[in-house]
Amino acid sequence: MSRQNFILFSSLFLVFGICQAQNPGQNDEGYKKRVLETAEIDLLSSYYSQDGNNAAVTGGLGTEELTDITGTLVISVPLNDDDVLTLDAGISAYTSASSSNINPFDDGFADPFVASSGASSSDTWFNVTGNYSHSSDDRNSIWGAKLSFSAEYDYTSLGFGGSYTRLFNEKNTELGISANVFLDKWKAIYPYELRPFAPGGRGLNDFLFIENTITGNPDYNPSFTVLQDVNRNSYSLGVGISQILTKNIQGALMTDFVLQQGLLSTPFQRVYFSDVADSFIDNFHLADDIERLPDSRFKVALGGRLNFFINEYLVVRSYYRYYFDDWGISSNTLNIEIPVKIAPKFTLYPSYRFYNQMAADYFAPYEAHLSTSQFYTSDYDLSEYNANQFGFGINYTNIIMKQHKLKVGLKSIDIRYNYYERNTGLTAGIITAGFKFVVD
Repeated sequence: MSRQNFILFSSLFLVFGICQAQNPGQNDEGYKKRVLETAEIDLLSSYYSQDGNNAAVTGGLGTEELTDITGTLVISVPLNDDDVLTLDAGISAYTSASSSNINPFDDGFADPFVASSGASSSDTWFNVTGNYSHSSDDRNSIWGAKLSFSAEYDYTSLGFGGSYTRLFNEKNTELGISANVFLDKWKAIYPYELRPFAPGGRGLNDFLFIENTITGNPDYNPSFTVLQDVNRNSYSLGVGISQILTKNIQGALMTDFVLQQGLLSTPFQRVYFSDVADSFIDNFHLADDIERLPDSRFKVALGGRLNFFINEYLVVRSYYRYYFDDWGISSNTLNIEIPVKIAPKFTLYPSYRFYNQMAADYFAPYEAHLSTSQFYTSDYDLSEYNANQFGFGINYTNIIMKQHKLKVGLKSIDIRYNYYERNTGLTAGIITAGFKFVVD
């Protein structure tokens, strides 16, 4: 794993290092301010918890209980006056009652609302990203490139991209464009009871059905075919323009386009058909099939920001986004944050976010699909719903950090909490903490 990352970062230096030789490093006066004065280190962590009763793993009915702990280290290093290298590494460990029910039959009574203790009940995700940016002598143009790699038990992703930013009108206008590619691959893991019906399986002669009694329809015989393509490629293009409108108002407009191709469904998410007789082991409904979705998806997002500087103690930050895709989903997002400076070093961040969404063409709840359909999902992330998020944070900024005696000085601390709720019954809370240090 680490050897791959070293290769990625080495390639980044080889491809883009030539720009340093082309840059004279000074303006006409023989001096220019460094883009980043000293190295900076960010330590970030979060704890997330959610609960609900519409787990996609169990076909839209079952526990959604999940907890996740994440830690991230971000190091930004000035290579010279113009160039900055940023390395971002993170690891996330989660336990999930819903994903544990990929195999609900491994320890006692099977029930979609009760977590199993199998291997799928927890997993670890990690990511590493290298980002290189170069600023022109006049600081009116910035371009960057990045490489990333992430992995967990059943999923790996390789990403690369670039960006370009241009400042005009005495730096009052900023135009930016970015493009990214992600090449992902699944390790297809299917619901446990469907595996005996894959090619080469033993069907009802499998150990699972010999050791357990099928109730309801005892002639359980799903029409199950394995997935042929386990790759997913994503291509994104983003364009944005920001403008200082007055000394107190700044606005921005952004648009993003994303094309995804390949396996866009999740192999271990169950679907139940209303026109197929139900079969059970204990309280667990045996799957009729897995989630199946089209192999392409085109997404468009249009957004805008408007920030108002009321005075030195109060700022209002507002954001709106409209989203739609060719799966039939459309959504609206409205966010407002009001930073309030209560002391020279302390700022409070109350915030509110509203989101509503129309359902995908292929969504239906538990046991509402027909077996004659080509595509189907009971994942409530693709359903129609409204959501509210309430947040509060506090930020500490060490304005006189240069007086520190050590080589490492604390620049800022940021702690935030957000509470999220959907009208489908899902609730979640996340607390995040960030510490920024500067290194002489």
